[in-house]
Amino acid sequence: MGELSRMWRETDHRYRMVGEKCGNCGKVYFPPRDICPTCHRDSIGKMNNVEMSGNGVVVSFTIVHDAPPAFSRQRPYILAIIKLDDGPTLTGQIVDTTPSEIDIGTRVRSVFRKISEDGHSGVIHYGYKFVKDQ
Repeated sequence: MGELSRMWRETDHRYRMVGEKCGNCGKVYFPPRDICPTCHRDSIGKMNNVEMSGNGVVVSFTIVHDAPPAFSRQRPYILAIIKLDDGPTLTGQIVDTTPSEIDIGTRVRSVFRKISEDGHSGVIHYGYKFVKDQ
């Protein structure tokens, strides 16, 4: 078990929000891509890791009241489209705030949180969520 947990901690992208920047056109993508959707073949071998700041702004959002079973204990929860300061736009859950505190234009920042746990094996899966920037 010690080797598994060490491998998990030492994997490069586990606890960081890492995207890709095209060395040809300069566009930044998240999640990472092997080939730039704009440059196609011209980007092969030119995609470079770039660590996202995780800071951004809410572009749109919804409040989820009728959640899938795995998320039923979290409802109602906020699901937003977030434009990162680094360029990419992504979907993320906003936590640690009430729906009335979020609006289009609200500044947010990413945080890493426990997403799930694999039963008895105890492997914990982490991922990014967002909190309102103070």
